Amino acid sequence: MQAATSVRANALPTLAQALRAVEAVLLGSGQRTARRNAWTAVLEDRRRAKDRVEAEHVLEAALTRSS
Repeated sequence: MQAATSVRANALPTLAQALRAVEAVLLGSGQRTARRNAWTAVLEDRRRAKDRVEAEHVLEAALTRSS
């Protein structure tokens, strides 16, 4: 009779998790926080730009309808 072989099933980390792990090793916590804050600001700027474009389209549509 053979003994049961134990199998370890570890999920592979996602790319984002792997990058965070590398970031944690290479950068200090203050620099890591600064990078995250900067990326959050970039995403917020993109969202505001998208909102501005949508508002421009709405205004242009309203102007062409009223003329």
